[in-house]
Amino acid sequence: MKKYLSSLVCGFGAGVLQIVPFLRTFSCCMILPFAAFLSLLLNQKATKSREKITTKNALLFGIMTGLYAALFGSSLEILITLITKHNDIVTTFPELQRMVENFPVGPEIKKEVLTLFQNVRTDIMTHGFSTVYTISVFVNNFIINTIFGAVGGIVGAQVINSKMNNQAG
Repeated sequence: MKKYLSSLVCGFGAGVLQIVPFLRTFSCCMILPFAAFLSLLLNQKATKSREKITTKNALLFGIMTGLYAALFGSSLEILITLITKHNDIVTTFPELQRMVENFPVGPEIKKEVLTLFQNVRTDIMTHGFSTVYTISVFVNNFIINTIFGAVGGIVGAQVINSKMNNQAG
């Protein structure tokens, strides 16, 4: 656990930032890769390591940062939804209906999808909690955050290693 403390810290930060309304748009493509990069930097500073970062280590730190960000971000989003009984699905439901109506699928499927979203919206507005919404948030965040954390870890290792090569040479 101590080895991945920097991933925990950076993952927590990324998880918190990914629930901020304006910043959530950038969470997968900017915040998560940067958090993975930062976790590698923090780990190097903490261990006082001057060695090159291996791809395996970079990948592990990126994945761990993504997993922590997913855990904290999803939990906070569900908690805020529970408290406020409001979220993006409640807000954007009319646009969601129009979008589903334009899907190139049969009317039965459109009706099922709209019924599902309506039930999620009603559950959130009534109870502040929807099982379907909770599962979808966790699954989505764990997949997306892990992928982008891994990418950020690998790219971050390349940046750090190239800086070390420039300083040594």
